[in-house]
Amino acid sequence: MHVDMDAFFVSVELRTRPELQGKMVIVGHPEGRSVVLSASYEARARGVRSAMPMSTALRACPNAVVIAPQQQLYRQVSYQVMEVFRSITDTVEQLSVDEAFLDISGSLRRLGTPLEIGAQIRTRIAAELGITASVGIAASKFVAKVASTRCKPNGMLLIEKARTVEYLHTLPAEALWGVGAKTAQTLARLGIFTVADIAGTPVSALQKALGSTGASLHALSWGLDGRAVTPERQEKSIGAEETFAVDTHDDELLTRELLRLSHRVAARLREAELSGRTVALKVKYADFSTISRSRTLGASTDSAANIYTAAVGLLKALGPRGQLVRLVGVRVEKLEALHDAPLQLSLDPRDGQSRSAEVVGDAIAARFGSAKIGPARLLKPRD
Repeated sequence: MHVDMDAFFVSVELRTRPELQGKMVIVGHPEGRSVVLSASYEARARGVRSAMPMSTALRACPNAVVIAPQQQLYRQVSYQVMEVFRSITDTVEQLSVDEAFLDISGSLRRLGTPLEIGAQIRTRIAAELGITASVGIAASKFVAKVASTRCKPNGMLLIEKARTVEYLHTLPAEALWGVGAKTAQTLARLGIFTVADIAGTPVSALQKALGSTGASLHALSWGLDGRAVTPERQEKSIGAEETFAVDTHDDELLTRELLRLSHRVAARLREAELSGRTVALKVKYADFSTISRSRTLGASTDSAANIYTAAVGLLKALGPRGQLVRLVGVRVEKLEALHDAPLQLSLDPRDGQSRSAEVVGDAIAARFGSAKIGPARLLKPRD
């Protein structure tokens, strides 16, 4: 079973803004070079898509209501969604904040048929969380994902094992994982437009045109996907990045942004009860060239102060910049569970005080929502 929330960020926001139901709504920051994080289906009908530049989205939907994102709220609701899934089965593979695969084979005797289980999940999510979900049910992960996509929004589709190939062969080639715009163009030049066309093409011909992807597409076109649902999917890294409204070479602005990003990353680490040993810096220049540098610390950390110190050190090590900077990012890698990570001891009491203050900030944000504490350096002049 593949369960996917419908326009997740938008749906969460509309719980407290019912007057916006049925209207064009976009979640994202309206200023600068920000992108769309989520869009209502009314906005999607006008061509708005996630990750689209906000400027492009607002040209398509000039009357759309733009809502600033509340990431902590979305993570909280995501946790509640996953708890609903885990009450159905222990075998849950979370893919992102709003979707997961569930192996329900062990739940059939206890909870009923696949359609009854799917209906129970959708009913509980609507009643307990006030949002909607689409459910795809099939004999494999890939086909279940296809089913949930085809029944959106707020639907449920069961593709029986015996009818899997018959159903897949009614779909366009783009329905297969791995067929994006460029691959679709390559296939079109070969006269291949549907999943049935792919299934009827020799594997050797597909491999000649697409390389190793050709064999996997041919297998998927026949519904072959032997991957099991994997309950624990450990994150390999946690990061954040920001694109500036105007390209800059201002060191003060760059380091202040690194400080903000370090606090965002550290908060996510602590929320996930993880720490990491490697801090990575990403810099994208005005010509879109990108460089990355990393540094491995003496011990794991979930402290913004430690992450920031490493990130600024990496930035300074780049030396003089020949052009303006468009984007900076911070990422922590080599993650491990917080209770398994050795602690870095320090003779400087300020090191422990900094992390303690950050933990207090986490507690304040959890209890009072938008209220939070942080470095004074990040305050805007009007604040």
